[in-house]
Amino acid sequence: MDEDSHLIRAMRAGSDEAIERFVRKYYPQIYAYCLRKLPSPADAEDVTQETFERFFRGFESYRHSGRAKNYLYVISGSLCADFYRRSPEEPAAELPESVAAPEPETDLRLDLSAAVDTLPEPLREVIVLHYFQDLKQREIARLLGIGLPLVKYRLSKATQQLKLLLREDET
Repeated sequence: MDEDSHLIRAMRAGSDEAIERFVRKYYPQIYAYCLRKLPSPADAEDVTQETFERFFRGFESYRHSGRAKNYLYVISGSLCADFYRRSPEEPAAELPESVAAPEPETDLRLDLSAAVDTLPEPLREVIVLHYFQDLKQREIARLLGIGLPLVKYRLSKATQQLKLLLREDET
């Protein structure tokens, strides 16, 4: 039996320690995912907390059939989408007048982040899950409810588009 199965079984038995271990295990990954999709750390924190609240609210009907992390990604992805449906577009915060020049590595990360943000949602989703959340292609297929060939296609297409976008930024 895997670690998640043990945790689920202990949580069903009412172990507060198991609940705490479960949250500590997955909270950083879900928060990083939400942070990547939402405009601010505070929003990511709120959605991450709501993800776990929803998971535990429906825990009695939860049927563990694999990795609980995938189910948490589904919940958080849905909540991130809900966030944009219900909140009006917020104006960008003003930058202070004196901003230090970014380091070259930081500059590259900012360019990559901006390029990823321009991808269509289906391509952005697989890129974030694969490269930023370290999920395997099969896990992404299960998580998104699509076939493995489609995941591979989307990763390939997104990578091609990112290369073009980053090449354009160099000129």
